[in-house]
Amino acid sequence: MATSSDPAKMYSEAFDQGFHVPAVGSKMLASNHHRQVVDYSTSEAPGTVVVDQTDRFLYFVMPDSKAMRYTVAVGPASRNFTGTAMIDRKAKWPRWTPTQSMIQRSPDHYGRFKDGVDGGPSNPMGARALYIQKDGIDTYYRVHGTNDPSSIGKAVSAGCIRLLNQDVMDLYERVRIGARIVVL
Repeated sequence: MATSSDPAKMYSEAFDQGFHVPAVGSKMLASNHHRQVVDYSTSEAPGTVVVDQTDRFLYFVMPDSKAMRYTVAVGPASRNFTGTAMIDRKAKWPRWTPTQSMIQRSPDHYGRFKDGVDGGPSNPMGARALYIQKDGIDTYYRVHGTNDPSSIGKAVSAGCIRLLNQDVMDLYERVRIGARIVVL
């Protein structure tokens, strides 16, 4: 899959399934936070997703010791999933419902969404979601987009792994159902 190396093109506005995805201005992201192919030596097979929560990068492993690198926002370490799992489902403009633990932790914030939010630009899961399953059980952790570009590169999410909508749309096209995901 070809991708532009020009951030203005990578992060330009898009219209997707009837929804507007706003452009992300170049001033929003440091140059090392742009999606890019990087050298990446790993024992993981091409097609594997590796999330480095400490450095806040997600790597899509490619052949020849390369990877597509995306900058992510992650949640507090105490709530994050770590380990090895698989991507068992993908969705475009997914519906979001906060978990019971999210509602209990912050009822004033999440309680109003207890019945869920339809997919669209105001949905916190953004344009795409990859669902993580471990040993046949949904982990309730997701790799998904965000409607808050300023969060990228920070430890600010409720526990999931979020990317810019333009990046999660790119990743969605690369990742296959059944792909291995390693969260460090």
